[in-house]
Amino acid sequence: MKEKSFQHNGSNIYYKTIGEGKPVILLHGFGEDGTVWERQITALQNNFRLIIPDIPGSGKSAFLPNATIETYADIIKELFEMERSEPATSEENFESFSLIGHSMGGYIALAFAEKYPQYLNSFGLFHSSAFADADEKKATRKKAIEFIQEKGPIAFLKTSIPGLFNEAFDAENKPVILSLISKATNFTEAALVQYYEAMIARPDRVHVLKSFTKPVLFIIGEHDKAIPLQSSLEQCYLPAISHVHILQNAAHMGMYEETAKVNSVLDNFLAQV
Repeated sequence: MKEKSFQHNGSNIYYKTIGEGKPVILLHGFGEDGTVWERQITALQNNFRLIIPDIPGSGKSAFLPNATIETYADIIKELFEMERSEPATSEENFESFSLIGHSMGGYIALAFAEKYPQYLNSFGLFHSSAFADADEKKATRKKAIEFIQEKGPIAFLKTSIPGLFNEAFDAENKPVILSLISKATNFTEAALVQYYEAMIARPDRVHVLKSFTKPVLFIIGEHDKAIPLQSSLEQCYLPAISHVHILQNAAHMGMYEETAKVNSVLDNFLAQV
């Protein structure tokens, strides 16, 4: 695995690469960093060239003031152009890639598909949605911002992370959840608030699903409270080519809750596109 970085508007953006083959960018969500894909790296690295960034303000990437969902999409474009200009092997020569986004990472993937569809041979929404926030969801996010500003990012993530998992997984896999919570110390109040403000401000991107002509992957958690099952299903018929997979034992963190199935789904989907 190679660790790399570049500068975007004076902020250091960190990412790592591993494997060879068709390029795939795995994009984490809110309150996470690139290590959330650790169980997928092992399964996919032999067949694909994995590119795994930390969104600005997460993991090892510096905070980027005034960033929006569209800003993060621009950074992914810059990252891919850098990687394309420096292939891992002399045999590699790629013009497009697959982009898989978890949760907020899916919002970024949609913004990228809207602005730069020519770079994509596919994209995936992993527990994510093209719909804009409803008023009720916006209110919930604003309450979360108030909590973060009052009690801090660590206290907030300690209360919110367990709720992302199916109750059965939560009860039987405390070390996994505690590991994610331990990374909460890396987040600043400014970063988490910015993520929420960016998600609140993002527009509806249903039209992206309707206009995208290449394959779109949907991975859905049957018990997901953040992106409810019915809402997820309502968007699946919109693309010209949809691959839909429902994780019957997962909530919002399928990469942990149903690792084997997720790895199989990703491997099969990415091999076809």
